[in-house]
Amino acid sequence: MHGMINRAIQCFMRDTYGGTTWQAVAESADLGFDNFEAMLSYPDQLTIDVLGRAARQLHKPVETFLEDLGTYLVSHPNVEAIRRLLRFGGENFTEFLFSLNDLEGRAKLALPDLEMPTLRVEDNGDGTFRLSCLSSMPGFGYAMVGVMRAMADDYGALVFLEHQGWMDSGEEIITINLLEAAYAEGRTFELSERIGGEL
Repeated sequence: MHGMINRAIQCFMRDTYGGTTWQAVAESADLGFDNFEAMLSYPDQLTIDVLGRAARQLHKPVETFLEDLGTYLVSHPNVEAIRRLLRFGGENFTEFLFSLNDLEGRAKLALPDLEMPTLRVEDNGDGTFRLSCLSSMPGFGYAMVGVMRAMADDYGALVFLEHQGWMDSGEEIITINLLEAAYAEGRTFELSERIGGEL
């Protein structure tokens, strides 16, 4: 697993629950180090172990932990660069949704070694959308639920999200019901904002 993913988990734990909680997870997982390096790769099983131990440390189901992680990735000031990458996708939530079909390619331009999930968005024609997510990280779709919820808030849209489970192909399916595109005032976004963050 690319170090960016592991670093994101570490930063989420530290920024949300404190450095002591992260240290407990690192020790429990027997990492042998304190910090993941963003530009290195790590065995997939190590990432899975850290996720499981982090969820147990917080007394949460792994699915809830992943959803919270997804929300963190686009709402916390320390990872503003990820929010900006996603906001470049469109001026409203619907445009953003369709831009996810090209996200893998856009991300690889910046980080060719990053193994991005394959995302596909389809319009069901009744105000709902179907997001399919194929990733090497089990349960990544739950993180995408958190990302979608945070991005809807960012755009000021009112949505109902539901993780529908796995297809035989391994894809996770998320249903997105766009109840109101302009429900509230979204967060400000300007192209000229400084890009920051630790990941």
